[in-house]
Amino acid sequence: MPGPASQPKVRVVTFRIDDQDLSAREDETLIEVCREHRIPIPSLCYLEGLSTWGGCRLCMVEIVGQPRLAAACSTRVIEGMEVRTDTERLRRYRRTLVELLFAERAHVCSVCVSNGHCELQTLAQRCGVDHMRMPRRAVSYPVDSSHEMFRLDHDRCILCTRCVRVCDEIEGAHSWDVMGRGSDCRVITDMAQPWVESETCTSCGKCVQVCPTGALVKQGTSVGEMVKDQHFLPILARRRHPR
Repeated sequence: MPGPASQPKVRVVTFRIDDQDLSAREDETLIEVCREHRIPIPSLCYLEGLSTWGGCRLCMVEIVGQPRLAAACSTRVIEGMEVRTDTERLRRYRRTLVELLFAERAHVCSVCVSNGHCELQTLAQRCGVDHMRMPRRAVSYPVDSSHEMFRLDHDRCILCTRCVRVCDEIEGAHSWDVMGRGSDCRVITDMAQPWVESETCTSCGKCVQVCPTGALVKQGTSVGEMVKDQHFLPILARRRHPR
């Protein structure tokens, strides 16, 4: 009888990031390599243990020889490539993206339960966003406090879809989804029902922990009290999807 099919070999490639000579497996992405070597690349939708979404566009990098920017979360390393992660062009680009996120919804940090523990707030500080250069959208979104344990504030949602992906890929419930188009998109439970009426939600709280802002929080938390823990995710992801 023929033996088991041999696993295809994955090559190791060499390349340069910010003038550093590095090597990695050819199936790794730029953001994975940068995180491994502690090269800072901002991101809001990427999270280790979840599938790639590529929606925030904050992890864009320059690849020498290519006129367009590339998303580090979805670009795999290639032999001989040269990457730049911190240029004046990228700094301007990232600052503008962060400002647009603040302008799109009501991210008022001083009254947010995630104040001091928010990934968007931290990124704004690193990008030097200390004022708005564009008007805010005068649109208010509802707050869903129907669940006895958790709360959803659409005004603080950045549509990173972490909640959608962790619920589907790790918990296996697929309670969350996205409704609408463009700036009017919203995350919803089941068929846009109040959270408490969801028949699929297991109340595990994973969506709350992976949310980068104050959009998904625990009930009863006050300003600055919502601290999130995401260390469980890579462990659960490896157990659910072993290589």
